Amino acid sequence: MFELPEGLPIELTPLAFLVGSWEGTGIIAIDGREHEFSQKIEFAHDGSASLTYISSAKLNDESGTALPSELGYWRVERTRTDFDYGPGLIPGKGENPIQAYEAMEAFRAEHGGYNIEVSTIHPGGVAELYRGWVRSARIEIASAQGVAFEGAKTYRHSTRMYGIVEGALLWAWDIALPGGELKSHASGRLEKVG
Repeated sequence: MFELPEGLPIELTPLAFLVGSWEGTGIIAIDGREHEFSQKIEFAHDGSASLTYISSAKLNDESGTALPSELGYWRVERTRTDFDYGPGLIPGKGENPIQAYEAMEAFRAEHGGYNIEVSTIHPGGVAELYRGWVRSARIEIASAQGVAFEGAKTYRHSTRMYGIVEGALLWAWDIALPGGELKSHASGRLEKVG
């Protein structure tokens, strides 16, 4: 039976199944060949309106080459209020408008789930904004916008899927290189370890 993580803000309950540490393996396509890698992902919360996300991976070959890490924030899409922090380090004011689970119904989308926003940053100088949805224990997101430093290696568009199957977190990431179509980039299966 699934239990909500202690202290999780009500507005993050649609993403609660992600919270924790996950480890496993996956496949990445590099130069037309598939390579296996090991991955660790952690989704955590600090009481704010976003989950924090950290991913690290390395190739499962004799080289053990580290793959680029990824950091990010995941949240349910909603209009921000005076209660929310920002810009910068400015704290929010007043009372949280989401005091009960019933208040989340105002944010339920026509598809029966919740729209979400995900921001990620990569060490190669690329930051991305994704939009999508979560319904039950399934997530689909697509890149909405990105920014990169001059000289960074970029792609035109990407989509990601996440879901819980038999207790494991399965995910798939498709990317479209400049001038190309959307193709499988990487996928993984991770077990919850904490």
